[in-house]
Order: sequence, then structure tokens, then C-alpha cells
Amino acid sequence: MKPKHTFRGVVLRQPPRVGATAGHKPPAAPGAARVRVGRAVAGRGGKGVTVISGLPFTEPQLQELATRLKKLCGAGGAVRDGVIEIQGEHRDRLVAELCKLGLEARRAGG
Repeated sequence: MKPKHTFRGVVLRQPPRVGATAGHKPPAAPGAARVRVGRAVAGRGGKGVTVISGLPFTEPQLQELATRLKKLCGAGGAVRDGVIEIQGEHRDRLVAELCKLGLEARRAGG
């Protein structure tokens, strides 16, 4: 262990393990995906959006799915950082549609 000198004393750091990558998870199998459908208002001026996370798809597939879901709800939305955001409160409708598509979707939050 290599010591690191700080203002309050010495902190011992362990060297990184060989073969370990920080924050990298292997892609999950499509059947084992945990799809969560929740609601968020933070940073949107009080306007609520429905957030779908945990989808095991690539970016183009997410765009295609988002287009389909936006048409289903009759609302706008976007794909940001691997998460689909649909404007408004549509959790029940989206969970039902995702289950029809064969994904194990669950409603998250209150």
C-alpha cells in the first residue's frame, strides 16, 4: 500500500486490482433486465415526466422504442443517457405496453 500524505495525517491506499474496471458492468441478458418506470420532477420547473430506465437496448433501439411510446401516450419526450423520458404521467400505460413487448417492467416510486 502506498501512503498518501494529507492535511490530517497519512491515508493508506490500496493499489487497483488487476482485471477490475471501476463502474463497468457486463451487459445483462434481455430477459434479466430490470426495467423501472418512475416519475421525476427534479430540474424541470415542477413539470412531471415519466422516466423509463434499465432498458437493455442500444441507442438506436432506444430511439425507436421512445418514438413508439411517445405515440402511444400522445406526448413528447427524449432519450437521455440511456433513459427514456416521456412528458406527463403515463406510468400505468407504459408498464402495460412494455410488458406486451416481453420486458419485465415494474412501476417505481409512489
